[in-house]
Amino acid sequence: MSKKIFSLSIFFLLLISAQGASLVEVSKIVKEEVNPLQEFVGTVKFDQKSVLAAQNSGVVKTINFELGDKVKKGKTLVHIDADILNAQIKAAKANLKAAKDENKNSSKDYKRYKKLLETKSITQKEYDDALLKKDSSLSNVQALEATLKELQIQSQKKKIKAPYNAIVVERYVDLGEWVNAGSKVATVVDTSKIEITFNIPLSVVDGLRKNEIYDIYLGNEIIKAKLLAAIPNGDILTRTFPVKFKADVNNGFIFDGQEAKVSLSKNAKTEALVVPRDSVIKRFGQNVVFIVTDKMIAKMIPVQVIGYLGKKVAIQGEGLSVGMDVVSKGNERVFPDSPVQVLNKK
Repeated sequence: MSKKIFSLSIFFLLLISAQGASLVEVSKIVKEEVNPLQEFVGTVKFDQKSVLAAQNSGVVKTINFELGDKVKKGKTLVHIDADILNAQIKAAKANLKAAKDENKNSSKDYKRYKKLLETKSITQKEYDDALLKKDSSLSNVQALEATLKELQIQSQKKKIKAPYNAIVVERYVDLGEWVNAGSKVATVVDTSKIEITFNIPLSVVDGLRKNEIYDIYLGNEIIKAKLLAAIPNGDILTRTFPVKFKADVNNGFIFDGQEAKVSLSKNAKTEALVVPRDSVIKRFGQNVVFIVTDKMIAKMIPVQVIGYLGKKVAIQGEGLSVGMDVVSKGNERVFPDSPVQVLNKK
């Protein structure tokens, strides 16, 4: 890395020499009290993870997914053979139609017998028989409707669907395989919603605020996560408490068990070197500041951020001291060991 930085420094120095000194503004490094940051390592898990199972026994007729597929809510993932059930549904519909026709006819007969009874053209028993037939046919219709509905529900259970937008991460069945009710068929996860747990000491937990947003590192990416809760179930050996964050992640590859990092402030204050936030920039994959020497040359110094104070930031870096001039504006145009011209020099 040092050889690479040296080579790039020479290149940029030659480039700037040809173009003239970069125009910058500087600020003095000062010392102030800060709450130092401490880095903690946590673990990612998906907020929604479901093992899908068969609700009815039967032979797996179709499988409509591959491992890693993104599936929409409601998509049929596995279809269990329902040929016998479909035949029963067809027969139930036919029986129901016949029963409704019977009920229709018996209702007409009852109305006719009722009028005949009023004119004493039939006996009471004939009227009662017509009423009983009408009521029985109605009960038969209702029973057949319930049977058909039950069969249709059973038919729907032959289709195992995605409960939400998800990615399929496990498959447990093959085409033509017999499955029993309760047999696992697939595992799906919603990768857009994650929960991250860190074990944090009480001295840091006390400074956290529920529902506040924190920056959490997942690999090289930074995501915004909301503090969900600090769980009052401490580890006796480490004297730490699980703290849970939740975040929505729309892009990037996230996996269950992935490492996450967060920097949080302690309650105890300490003195540290402080500069404007704009003074700290990313170069060569690390945080750096540019110090202006007496010869008006920009010297790059890698730093570690140890705390934040509004628009200022506390840093540590080899060779830094109070009173030094640090580039606070224009540092995006500055390169290691390049000449600069300070606009606000008094």
